[in-house]
Amino acid sequence: MILKRIQVQWLFLLFVFLASCKGQNYTDPPEKNNRLTEKDLGKSPVVSTKDTLPDNDAPNTITRSIIQDKSGNIWFATFGGIIKYDGHSCTNITSAVSSSRFFSVLEDSKGNFWFGSIGSGVYSYDGESFQNFTTNDGLVNNEIVCIYEDKTGDIWFGANGGVSRYDGDTIRNYIIGEDSMIEDSTGTIIPNLQRPPNEVNSIVEDKTGKYWFGTRGYTFVYDGKRFTAVTQNNRPFTNVRWIIEDKKGNIWLGGNDGLWQYDGNEFTNITKDFVGYIYEDKKGNIWTSSDSAGSWILSRYDFSSTGVEQRSVSEIKKGEKMFFGILEDSDGNIWVGSLNGVYQYDGQKFENFR
Repeated sequence: MILKRIQVQWLFLLFVFLASCKGQNYTDPPEKNNRLTEKDLGKSPVVSTKDTLPDNDAPNTITRSIIQDKSGNIWFATFGGIIKYDGHSCTNITSAVSSSRFFSVLEDSKGNFWFGSIGSGVYSYDGESFQNFTTNDGLVNNEIVCIYEDKTGDIWFGANGGVSRYDGDTIRNYIIGEDSMIEDSTGTIIPNLQRPPNEVNSIVEDKTGKYWFGTRGYTFVYDGKRFTAVTQNNRPFTNVRWIIEDKKGNIWLGGNDGLWQYDGNEFTNITKDFVGYIYEDKKGNIWTSSDSAGSWILSRYDFSSTGVEQRSVSEIKKGEKMFFGILEDSDGNIWVGSLNGVYQYDGQKFENFR
């Protein structure tokens, strides 16, 4: 994989960044085999952010996803940047390198962070410097909605029009057709600003080693050789927004068709309301953000004693315009992304985080 590596002084970087924000234009590179290596490509800019970041940047805009890292810090992917909360203050990590909206954040098994943006591709961050991956480096598209690390350590980027898979050296792309998904070896680049209908919203590797892809179109399962559309009674699941595998190995799908559980043999419908995000807490409860007649609800399903058919459901919060990513932190608090920042729930109080 090619990455251009340039060390710059902060003042010079700030000048260049402000100038470039006036109108970045991403052009498609010539078609070529998309399995690009460091030998094929040059080095992407590496930007140091040490001692340059402002403090107290609590998320106050659309927050799409939330994670907690191995050190206990909480990270928010927001439309105002990637924000890190260390338990005392918030810091906008990406303010020096991008003004793009960020949808996704991942800490990989090596401790590096990956940030998915809409329009600027992916940024990797080692704690001090960034590397930017775009279509010029082989990504299928610069609009990255979700990021996932599989059991082998490969990083998958869910984008508009398909998926890019990075093994540390090469990128392999898989593109979506109307009702199919195939590996692409021609170097096809999907134009930006065309997110629906083929946006890849969620990626999960299940216990059998198969990959599940939830997209704005069909949902696919990939066994390493071919992609198969996921169906129920010969009807495909469409516009699946989130997929997880729970501790028991069940697959959960949430989207236009509501919330579904797949136990390896059959699908069971839990609710028909539109479901945006799904999360399993430490007790095995399933949390969802869903839309019921225009009113969004944060719900918790308890299947521990009742089973999937006779479940207990609690509405934790109702009436918001929209809820996004969900996280349970190491202290048991629930964090939820929204249109105006982040909410925190301690089991009793549901408050906006500032």
